[in-house]
Amino acid sequence: MNLKVVFAGFTIVLAFALSITACSPRDIEEVNIYSSRNEGLIKPLLDQFSEETGIRVNLLTGSGDGLLSRLQNEGRNSPADLFLTVDAGALHRAKESGLFQPVHSDILDNAIPAHLRDSDRLWYGLSMRARPVFYAIDRVNPEEITDYLSLADPKWRGRICVRSSDNVYNQSMVAAMIAHHGEEATEQWARGLVANFARNPVGGDRDQIHAVASGQCDIALANTYYFGGMTLSSDATNQDTVSKVAIAWPAQESQGVHVNVSGIGLLQHASNTDNALKLMDFLAGVEAQAWYAEVNSEYPANPNAPWSEVLEAWGEFKADELPMSALGDNNTAAVRLMDRAGWR
Repeated sequence: MNLKVVFAGFTIVLAFALSITACSPRDIEEVNIYSSRNEGLIKPLLDQFSEETGIRVNLLTGSGDGLLSRLQNEGRNSPADLFLTVDAGALHRAKESGLFQPVHSDILDNAIPAHLRDSDRLWYGLSMRARPVFYAIDRVNPEEITDYLSLADPKWRGRICVRSSDNVYNQSMVAAMIAHHGEEATEQWARGLVANFARNPVGGDRDQIHAVASGQCDIALANTYYFGGMTLSSDATNQDTVSKVAIAWPAQESQGVHVNVSGIGLLQHASNTDNALKLMDFLAGVEAQAWYAEVNSEYPANPNAPWSEVLEAWGEFKADELPMSALGDNNTAAVRLMDRAGWR
């Protein structure tokens, strides 16, 4: 037996084993994120982060409730470092489930206003979506739309479209109403609103806006970023709707337009904490926030970030500065109230 050959062979095998060890996934700089955002509305930013930092981002998308259940089931065995979702109520449920850990970041604290983040630093808002009133230009005088309470006026009987009560955006809006007006007054308002529905709630926010344009109703409650997507679309139906519908900003003499947030939190059992914090800081930065505005037609949570041309065209407005935590705190009461009011 040629010992030299055997030794050389061992050297080759050993070198190969060492190369595998050197490339072990455990040594790759990475961060894992569970996101309820559509992949196309977050992945370009994550790719940019990876390009700038060399940190690989592993993205898993799904429904907010589905991912929340997954995180609860996975417990400390979850590979996820961050949870990103599209409603303050969902962020509150994650907090109440003990899924988040506190974050201490001067960058985040300076970039995100206090009312758009958790008071215990367990999650931070990344973008805002306003929920104003959309009206038919040829049938409605916007001066008639003074605030949300006015939508219960009988003059709007059979003229309002809105999606169902199981939608978290509506639940958060009602939760904000409870915070401002109390549960009794909000229930009275909700009953009046339901009495003014033009049809049983069906479809998403875009469907409500299309229904205004087609004459099924005269006004609708919907999030602005849906209208932004329709405005930027080349689809003929979307363009026809945009030409017939405009935005009225309610509650300008009181609390301001209801807003909600998409937001992010660092998970309790994160294994890539440093990289996760770097990603959170990046997403709150001016460049990433400007991208949200330009591509998603969402309002930046960071007040230093510029608005897109579409957002600028809609004009400035007073936004409600109610702490986002109130939307989660009042969610259960809001759902029960909507059920009692007959909002299906």
